[in-house]
Amino acid sequence: MVDELVEFSEYDPELASGIKWLDYQARKRGITLYDMVFEVLYKHNIDSKARDWFTTRN
Repeated sequence: MVDELVEFSEYDPELASGIKWLDYQARKRGITLYDMVFEVLYKHNIDSKARDWFTTRN
């Protein structure tokens, strides 16, 4: 999936910019781009579940 996004970014400047930013952040942390994408998606999933829980708890 990540490889396909990188390929598609050739036609989407905003996507290319986002991937470059993610790559920069990954290098700063000493991890791969794939690991960084996993972390971002994992955090998004956790945040979504927390938001859902908060709105349905009452």
